[in-house]
Order: sequence, then structure tokens, then C-alpha cells
Amino acid sequence: MIRILQSGWMAALLGCILYLATTVLVLSPSKFAGVQLAQADYSAEDDPSWRFRNPEFNQWVSQIQNEKEKLDLRQQKLDEWQTRLNLELQEMSVVTTTVNQLQSNFDQSVIRFKAQESDNVKHQAKLISAMSPEGSVAMLDQMSDDEVVRILFTMKPDVASAILDTLSKRSIDDAKRAALLTGRLQQVLPEPPPVASTP
Repeated sequence: MIRILQSGWMAALLGCILYLATTVLVLSPSKFAGVQLAQADYSAEDDPSWRFRNPEFNQWVSQIQNEKEKLDLRQQKLDEWQTRLNLELQEMSVVTTTVNQLQSNFDQSVIRFKAQESDNVKHQAKLISAMSPEGSVAMLDQMSDDEVVRILFTMKPDVASAILDTLSKRSIDDAKRAALLTGRLQQVLPEPPPVASTP
């Protein structure tokens, strides 16, 4: 029996039994139950890889948000400027239209001499000035108001006033026409002299 106990396989068998007994004592099922419970409570939120935050990534996100806020503010300012520009363009359009209308009205109410008509009007004024006031009025009755104003404008003031005085004494309608012609005489603008070209 001592020989059996001293044999190598018996020592190996005894070593295996001691190893198994030690393993069972150290690794008892109650210790495994705690590990299994912890594994049962495991969730993806507890995984450190999901909770990992890169500070540089957060900084980039913050910079992008700041840039977006700046761009939004710039776009808002551009929209405000565009609205203001549109309003000013509308106001300028109204002012331009008004100025054009005033210019048109002014041009219609003001008689302008043209260069080619100037000599003809002066000749007519000279002929009518030589006539009596009654004869001059009779001749001017056959002309339009614009022509009469041009002729009276080129006459000497005392001759023109004698003709208007004779015209106003004939009838109420003629007196109104004389007043109208007198008012239009103030609106006559001679054609400006041509500008000499520089060599």
C-alpha cells in the first residue's frame, strides 16, 4: 500500500484532487451568482465607449454654432439693407417721375424760341410795330396765343403795351385774352446761345 502511495500516478491523482477541491472552494457558485447579476444589469449606456467625449469635437461644434449665429445675423442685416434699399429705390422712382412731370408741365407752359424762328419772329414784330394798335390787334386776332406771345416778347415794351391796351378795351373776352397773354409773356425763355466749340 505504501508502494501505491509512493507511485507517480498516485501523486498525480492526489494533485488533481487537491487542485479541484481548491478550485471549488475558491470559485464557489455564490461568487458566480454575483457576476451573473452584474452582467444582467449591464446596459449600453454604462459602456464607457458611449460616454466618451472628445473635447476637440465639442470645441468644433461650439465654433460651428458661433459661425452659424454670425451668418444668421449677417443674413438678417443683409435682408434689412435690401428692404431699405428697395424702399429708397421706390422713393427715388416717385421723385424722378414727379420731376419729369414737372419738367413736362414747365416745358408746356413756357414758350421757347428756336434759332430758326427767331429771325422770322423779329421780322413779324417789326412789321406789326409799324402798324396802328388797332390794325395790330386785328392781325394778332388771326394768330395763336403762342405766336402772339413770341411777337410781343420781341417788341419794345411800349409798343407791346399799347397793343395789349387796345386789345383789352374791345370786349371782356379780349380783356381776358390780354391778361392771359401778359401772364404768358412772363414765361417766355429765349433759346440759349449756342456754345462755341473749343479747338
